[in-house]
Amino acid sequence: MTRLYCATTNPGKLSEFQHAADELAPGEFHFDLLPGFRELAPPEEDGATFAANAILKAVYYSRHAAGMVFADDSGLAVDALDGAPGVHSARFSGPAATDAANNRLLLENLRGVHNRKARYVCVIALAQRGELLGVFEGFVEGEILDHERGSGGFGYDPMFYYPPIGLTFGEATKEQKLGVSHRGEAFRAMLEFLRR
Repeated sequence: MTRLYCATTNPGKLSEFQHAADELAPGEFHFDLLPGFRELAPPEEDGATFAANAILKAVYYSRHAAGMVFADDSGLAVDALDGAPGVHSARFSGPAATDAANNRLLLENLRGVHNRKARYVCVIALAQRGELLGVFEGFVEGEILDHERGSGGFGYDPMFYYPPIGLTFGEATKEQKLGVSHRGEAFRAMLEFLRR
């Protein structure tokens, strides 16, 4: 079994990654948080793109690990907001942002706006001992509702409506979300790379 380390403080993400691996490649991969991750000073995520931030994190944290490390940068891009919140999705409402505060601010910014088209974007970077091994991207198109629906997922999921299944990502099961999500697409690409 291949062990990989995930550079994240988000338990929702780690859970999704492990669930995806169990579904897509049973018994082949195991994911752990990077040992000592919380004690390491985080790098400044000053990249202008999701890819730049994912690469920065993966390369930085891989210098502190015995094996391969992957990091993702992901978020929501709303057409009517010129791509915002974008790379600032997690901190949209400020440095101490919460999911609830971010969702409230998004709804405020979209009040009276008819074009609710948006996409989730995910970029995963894989590195080892300070060297970049690969970059994997995924995205999913949807729209932002004017209220939350569902208590599953995290982040903007309860407001991100995906028309082909008629549900928000907050209402979708893990299996439904994995099959169509930005994170699932990027993650599948990384697993295919690792299996080669």
